[in-house]
Amino acid sequence: MPVLNAGLPQRLKTLALPVLGLALLVVIWDLAVRLFDIAPYVLPSPQRTLEALRDDWDKLGPGTIITSKEFILGFLIGAAAGFLFALVMSWSNTIQRFLYPILITSQAVPIIAVAPALVIWMGFGLAPKLTIVALIVFFPVVVNVLGGLASVDKDLIALVRAMGGTPWRIFRTVTLPATLTPLFSALKMTATFAVTAAVLGEWTASTTGGLGVSLLEAQSRLDVASVFAAIILLVVLGLLAFGAVAMAEVLLTPWRRSSVKPAWRRRFLAHAAEPEKVENP
Repeated sequence: MPVLNAGLPQRLKTLALPVLGLALLVVIWDLAVRLFDIAPYVLPSPQRTLEALRDDWDKLGPGTIITSKEFILGFLIGAAAGFLFALVMSWSNTIQRFLYPILITSQAVPIIAVAPALVIWMGFGLAPKLTIVALIVFFPVVVNVLGGLASVDKDLIALVRAMGGTPWRIFRTVTLPATLTPLFSALKMTATFAVTAAVLGEWTASTTGGLGVSLLEAQSRLDVASVFAAIILLVVLGLLAFGAVAMAEVLLTPWRRSSVKPAWRRRFLAHAAEPEKVENP
């Protein structure tokens, strides 16, 4: 209990500093509007933005749900596809040398240029928007996971194999943990990009609404406060996505905060060295 209590102030400090930073940003925004007497049609104050958020909630609320669905599903699809693709590429240097240039070439094409073709192929439903989000997430995940797979300790793999570890156990206890840190680095980077990609998809192929459509409608009315209200909701979605990924990283990579890494390795090695149970026929 004393150890937990000792760590509590540090945890509160870790949570409080980002909140204070965001609060300071809002204060600077409000002061800038007041001190420089900026017109509301140029830059609305935080109060006007909140009022627009309240007044337009009947449209912004459902739009937030639609955009959340698009970027969450697309994010999960892109992350899973990127991880599996990296595993396939790591199995063989020949496969990696063959696929890597194709992968890089595909990323050289701007996603905004691909979006119209996706609409032609997939229509105006959910599919093209999910594809756009997945493509944004896919490449960083592949590159980072490949880097993690390349950095796996070969001597450790040889040791576990010599101690009787099966390929599946080697992957589960040695290879997979080595990929989690670079994987979560890519996921945190793309968590906010996924929200942007969902809006881009709505601008290109939307018949069901969303925050992207709300932005366009507010722009057509020259309603800057409503534009900022939609932007605030997009920022909240991006922050929540980043926070969810960071929380998953804390839960799945506890050894990064542990000062007893040798013990962690010993546990994995001991588990890997356990003989497989073979049932008698």
